[in-house]
Amino acid sequence: MRIAMLTNNYRPFVGGVPISVERQAQELVKLGHEVTVFAPYYGETKEERREMLRTDESAPERVVRYRTQRKKMDNGMVYPSLFPAEITRTFESEAFDCIHVHHPMFVGPLGVKLGKRYGLPVIFTCHTRYEDYLHYIPAFRVSGNVLGMKKRAVEWIRTKVIPAYIRWFADQCDLVLAPSAGMQRVLRGYGMKSRSAVFPTGLEERFFRADQTRAAQIRQKWGKGKKYLLVTVSRLEKEKNYGFLLRGIAEIREKTGDDFHVLILGDGSQKTELKVRASLLGIRDMVTFAGNIPNEEVRDYLAAADLFLFASTSETQGIVLAEAFAAGTPVVAVRAVGTDDIIENGVNGFLTEEREEEWAARVAEILLGSRWEQMREAARSAAENYRSSRLAIYEEMLYNQCICEKRAEVCYESEEERSEHSAMAVH
Repeated sequence: MRIAMLTNNYRPFVGGVPISVERQAQELVKLGHEVTVFAPYYGETKEERREMLRTDESAPERVVRYRTQRKKMDNGMVYPSLFPAEITRTFESEAFDCIHVHHPMFVGPLGVKLGKRYGLPVIFTCHTRYEDYLHYIPAFRVSGNVLGMKKRAVEWIRTKVIPAYIRWFADQCDLVLAPSAGMQRVLRGYGMKSRSAVFPTGLEERFFRADQTRAAQIRQKWGKGKKYLLVTVSRLEKEKNYGFLLRGIAEIREKTGDDFHVLILGDGSQKTELKVRASLLGIRDMVTFAGNIPNEEVRDYLAAADLFLFASTSETQGIVLAEAFAAGTPVVAVRAVGTDDIIENGVNGFLTEEREEEWAARVAEILLGSRWEQMREAARSAAENYRSSRLAIYEEMLYNQCICEKRAEVCYESEEERSEHSAMAVH
């Protein structure tokens, strides 16, 4: 199979979608398929771009980079051109069997257009609750001094326009993949009628093989001599709900004392503000902002921790929760779409309402109780459902179904045209 994956962001940008796309692409390559990932350029200097391209050349998947607009989002994401020439030229000269788009805007609509032009099935993964990310667009930011009319307009866009657009886009595709059953229900709630399936982001085998020696070193370095080490991993952005998390840490101190340290992995535009908030809450010496950690090392940090903390309510799956489980680390999280599909309340962690006292009480219950080992084993067991190698076989089956159905739908004027644009050799 020759698979085209179109994404608005990819490595070296750090985020859930780039990780998901990369893992899917590389697992499909292992199954013998040819995967081309169309991804944006990054880097302000020629050397940064050369380094990015060197990384691409050594990767198992083929990466075709396309040019982007000069303006960037606050979190480092780029704005792709509406119809990048690098993508259209590749489709003009090469044949693909299916198109997998990972965003409903920018390169997503281009993928749908190319699917119609060449008679190819288009698969769409809805990775994101886009209504929760409007604040990245300056025109839609709402602060305390904004007029009520603008607030109402932004709320209308968030609750009506975006769901309507996602519904429309999803129904242009042959198959819609949701990272969790909860996200699938959200899409159905938008009114989506397109065929859908639940397909979570998988975990590479290395996540199940943490280096215990390295984990012990991490615990010694970052535990600050405390009895417990707690960890969280995500971008330091508004939608990740770090204000709640820091207030929750202050509550944990009230319930358990100060014999714990919290390690925050990740970077983002809110880092300075969050450090100030931690100081105001009196917990600055209990929290370390460690910045970005190479993805291949995250497993060891997770294995070093007693507990994983999570407060985001904007996830569609929460990849890092599965990663924590693979390391045998129970999770305490705020109940939300995506998190409630992986966390079995009271078994491999706890789900709470968005109330700091309740959330902190569950953390204290695990740390001070006798069920930690039992939860640790339950977490490892839950992670088995997320092995990338198993999920890739399922994805391969879904692609084949879409290709066969599209072949039955499309009628070409000649066998010559069929040969040019159809998938002739499905492995």
